[in-house]
Amino acid sequence: MRSKKLCAAVLAATLGFGFMASAPSTEAATRAELAQISVNQKGTNFKYWNKDAKSYQALTNYVKDVTNPKSKNFIPVEDRIAVFDLDGTLICETTPSYFEWMMYLDRALNDPTFTPKPEDKAYAEVVKDAIYNTGIPGDMERKEAKSQASVFSGMTLPEYEAYVKKFMQTPAEGMNNLKRGDSFYLPMVEVVSYLHANQFKIFIVSGSDRQALRILTDGIMPIEKDNIIGTDIWNLASHQGDTDGLDYLYRKDDEVIRGEFTLKNVKMNKVSNIAREIGKQPVLAFGNSSGDGSMFNYTITNNKYKALAFSLLCDDTERELGNQKKADKMRASCEKYGWIPVSMRDDFKTIYGDNVTRAK
Repeated sequence: MRSKKLCAAVLAATLGFGFMASAPSTEAATRAELAQISVNQKGTNFKYWNKDAKSYQALTNYVKDVTNPKSKNFIPVEDRIAVFDLDGTLICETTPSYFEWMMYLDRALNDPTFTPKPEDKAYAEVVKDAIYNTGIPGDMERKEAKSQASVFSGMTLPEYEAYVKKFMQTPAEGMNNLKRGDSFYLPMVEVVSYLHANQFKIFIVSGSDRQALRILTDGIMPIEKDNIIGTDIWNLASHQGDTDGLDYLYRKDDEVIRGEFTLKNVKMNKVSNIAREIGKQPVLAFGNSSGDGSMFNYTITNNKYKALAFSLLCDDTERELGNQKKADKMRASCEKYGWIPVSMRDDFKTIYGDNVTRAK
């Protein structure tokens, strides 16, 4: 893989939580380089997987089987649906938390151009403490999503896009030579490319904000923007105010702006959104947490086609910010429900490339 020099000034960019990345001499694959990752239809040119890994063999054997017109398990092209979670499945979620959660903290606590509502600033401090100190409680998902929607409410779509792109340039905390917007798992980018080469239609089904996902993943993988399913907020006309959309006519001087939170796309909500927005049962599912469990089971249960679910285990504590206890728990869930475990430690030759290391 090619490596490029990074401008020291960019690498020394500071977030507002009291930390700053040192300026390394090399970085991970750039977004342009990630976009060049290509696996052919036969899967003969995977670079980043250990070929003797059971998960790798299960995936490649499956694809060869279901794309073979002579196989009893053949799946027509129109029904080759694969769904992927994002955080912890395609991109790092432990620097030290989800991309969009860290961006929410940046907006609520560190943006000098923005004054948050007192309740949003107070709750951002609660979220920050949970991320860094106490651990994230289960009821925080919905509350954080509401507060996150609030701090970005009123932004036009181009303004929000600019904010996301700026945050993508910040250092991935806890890792050396890695930016948040570049922290995609190389082996999983290969999986997406391989499935695309075999005419699978690929969707991202994530708990992160849908618009943020579209910006974060744009140009990295062969996934269309309308194949992005995520947590949703209301979009409003800039002069609409509290008028119901049924009673408002979009004006020539209007812009579309972000509004309030509507739905957190995790757990059973993922299944509901897949059924509504895709309209077909997936035959492949990839995730990494209990939030993907319903999506996994929906994919492999009562499916007219042969179907598989793969779950990444966060068991690499040397090349990645892993958690062995969580990995062991997920492996037990895989055994219980029939999901295929993917060991990031054992199955991946690399995660981000050799230039990326865990910070001391």
